[in-house]
Amino acid sequence: MGLMSFIKDAGEKLFGIGEAKAAEAAVKSAPTPENVAAMSAAAGKAIADYIETQGLEVGGLNVSFDAPSGVVAVAGTVADQATKEKVLLCCGNVSGVASVNDMLVVEAPEPESRWHTVVSGDTLSKIAKTMYGDAMKYPLIFEANKPMLKHPDKIYPGQLLRVPPA
Repeated sequence: MGLMSFIKDAGEKLFGIGEAKAAEAAVKSAPTPENVAAMSAAAGKAIADYIETQGLEVGGLNVSFDAPSGVVAVAGTVADQATKEKVLLCCGNVSGVASVNDMLVVEAPEPESRWHTVVSGDTLSKIAKTMYGDAMKYPLIFEANKPMLKHPDKIYPGQLLRVPPA
């Protein structure tokens, strides 16, 4: 449990569609406490929906977003450490999110992964060489970040990746 930091301007653009977009427009036109609360609720729902579309199972999933601070809070129960880490990435690798407050409970605790923030020029092979000493172990990183990663060449600066134990 704890607070994980992310780059606020990097990530999926989940808030630019549907209810979240309408709520964001309302805040820009009239930044009342009611409009900010509506935007926060719509953004939290968009993140929860995104987690579900990734096929990640979380019992009692509860996601909230505080628009002024850019903090997501996520709670629920997951089966293993890998699922927990993927849920945290789903919450944090979203444009507009500065940090994630992790309140998830893991049923079968395992060693935690290391984390890597992608910088310009990074490839999964380069990251694998740095983390494991072997560039050919890049599939471990790719698999650890599925389903958020669809292709090993589709990473972007500012993205946070899981790097599981070798």
